[in-house]
Amino acid sequence: MDEQTDPTRQPQQLSSTTPPRRPNFRGRSRFADLFSTLIAVVAALVLAAGLITFVFQSYQVDGPSMESTLQNSDRLIVWKVARTLARITSHAYVPHRGDIIIFNEAGLAAYGQADIKQLVKRVVGLPGDRVVVKSGHITIYNREHQDGFDPDKTLPYGHEHPFPVTSGDIDTTLDSSQVFVCGDNRIDSLDSRAFGPVNLNDIVGKLVLRIFPLSTFKRF
Repeated sequence: MDEQTDPTRQPQQLSSTTPPRRPNFRGRSRFADLFSTLIAVVAALVLAAGLITFVFQSYQVDGPSMESTLQNSDRLIVWKVARTLARITSHAYVPHRGDIIIFNEAGLAAYGQADIKQLVKRVVGLPGDRVVVKSGHITIYNREHQDGFDPDKTLPYGHEHPFPVTSGDIDTTLDSSQVFVCGDNRIDSLDSRAFGPVNLNDIVGKLVLRIFPLSTFKRF
């Protein structure tokens, strides 16, 4: 017999399942990428600022006062770590005699300069020294050298090139927070012979490298 169709039987239903819609994360992903980029940029700027403030900084020589050791437009790297550590430990940063330093000097308007300026000079007198400039040269008196000595002739930097006559008539004793600085180009340098000793707190750092021009690269 042929199979009879039961009129009461419902036809088999085929169910189709529609996959759930996935949330659209495109907008959120773009925001996350933008936020991550912003954080990276801010972190880089903070790191750069920290390095410049506490570790090292690039400077460009402006003027002839340090010739022939440094020339106008030379690019320098100044090391600040020793000064930073001294401040962290609440001690004064005292450079070595003969170091070339960068420092802040105020009151330069009287000499035809910007009132406050950063200068590069060489340290010739240390805290406690008596510095005498007379008859064209410098003499330093202290406990170790009661008869005096000429730093331009006895320290290593003085053997690199002859120094010109050091003009001036000065006799000053430095206190525990001062150094006496001079430009190597003594006949064309605005330095402690004019504006007096430099306070230790005004020292920015010590010259360690000349990086440009490349042909004159040098460590100090």
